[in-house]
Amino acid sequence: MKINHGANLYDLSSQYGFSKEDIMDFSSNINPFGSSKLAKEYIVNNIDKVSVYPDPEYLELKTSISNYCNCSIDNILLGSGATELISSFIKTINPKKALILSPAYSEYEKKLSKIECNITKYFSKKEYNFTINIDNLIEIINKDNYELIIICNPNNPTGFTFSKNEIEKILNNTNSFVMVDETYIEFTNTSIYSSTSLVDKYDNLFVIRGTSKFFSTPGIRLGYGLISNHKIKYEMNSNLDLWNINIFASMMGEVMFNDNKFIENTYSLMIKERDYLVNELSKFTDLKIYNSQGNFILCEIKSKSITAKEVREKLIPKRIIIRDCVSFDGLDEYFFRVCILKPEENKLLIDNLINIFK
Repeated sequence: MKINHGANLYDLSSQYGFSKEDIMDFSSNINPFGSSKLAKEYIVNNIDKVSVYPDPEYLELKTSISNYCNCSIDNILLGSGATELISSFIKTINPKKALILSPAYSEYEKKLSKIECNITKYFSKKEYNFTINIDNLIEIINKDNYELIIICNPNNPTGFTFSKNEIEKILNNTNSFVMVDETYIEFTNTSIYSSTSLVDKYDNLFVIRGTSKFFSTPGIRLGYGLISNHKIKYEMNSNLDLWNINIFASMMGEVMFNDNKFIENTYSLMIKERDYLVNELSKFTDLKIYNSQGNFILCEIKSKSITAKEVREKLIPKRIIIRDCVSFDGLDEYFFRVCILKPEENKLLIDNLINIFK
């Protein structure tokens, strides 16, 4: 297992002598256009609530999430970031055999290893453009009777995404618990790809979401999970701390999940810039660009004329940080990932890559 969560801007700014604010971080996958203006104004106008305990039931926050995700308010769990809920769910169901669709976020394996789970990785292959055949996957699941299937959807770092109908097909044709991490789902057409509306129907489905990426709020540490299985939901709730969400995170959620203008504008801007980067990166004869539904793009240096680490090191003095993907199991030293930033920053990335691959 390789553990690496991308660039440490504090270390880089200290090492190279430039401020964190000047760094163009193409490794973080956070929406660069910022968070909901309405939500921030709500916090500013209610700053005195710092002296008030949050509602222990978080009724208004859960109502906003319920409307946003089209699921029952009774099936919502709140966490201090998505990773807390990943850990809680894995501890609760305590699987002996689990299948992780890989390459994947290293925390899945880390949490499973802590409970001494037998872990198998189902690797998507570059020969198939990192797509996954749903029927083959179901066959593998049933053959070895896995208790838990972990799917990051869209997958980080490949960008491959199952449709909601494909997730439902897995649920209908296996007996496994299915954990779907939808950290990046809001950068897709959620009506096609999101599984949140399936939660009320299937008690073997657990959907995880966070607000760090699309809503650009990593600092508030707000995540939520959706599950209708009463036994698991009760046990997870019993192990979560009272008031585990601070009042400002709760207040921001109450507003930003209802800020339709922000949501629509962010999606539109991100898709436009993703299309620009895909088109420009595809012009490089040295690179192969993989289709992505996320806010990031996986690139392979097919010429092998330079490694991803070397590309990254050439870009750092330009205050540009990309993600060297060698730390992802299943990828080698010729893969790197870039996320979508603002138009002028995306153009600078392309201009600097032209100088490297000329």
